[in-house]
Amino acid sequence: MNTLIFRTIAPFLTALMLLFSVFILLRGHNEPGGGFIGGLIAASALAIYGIANGVPAVRRAIRIHPLAIAGAGLLMSTAAGLISIAAAVPFMTGLWIYPTILGLEVPLSSVMLFDIGVYFVVLGAITAIALALEEREDD
Repeated sequence: MNTLIFRTIAPFLTALMLLFSVFILLRGHNEPGGGFIGGLIAASALAIYGIANGVPAVRRAIRIHPLAIAGAGLLMSTAAGLISIAAAVPFMTGLWIYPTILGLEVPLSSVMLFDIGVYFVVLGAITAIALALEEREDD
């Protein structure tokens, strides 16, 4: 299955899928989507890239060990819950701030921090599993 056509189209397909995964992540809570589905799409994109170009190419592309990505995501998700405790409200209560960035008021929430953390947990864990299976298959 490692044809010239597949190896040629894989980087473009991977970039498109990663962009779509970010769209799904940002679409989030009010509509279908969020961190879990976005992370699965991103991990699938990296798996396609790995099938086409090999595990070393994926490791060079992401530059960070997948389990470190998952750990950072877990830390972000935990921080989203601890922020609410620090604000003296129940655990995992959504909190909002409205900073002005470049003259525009941007709503930021602890809910989004949680979703981004879930995205990274899923991306890191599934990518680590896929890379381990692909390396095992190459042996």
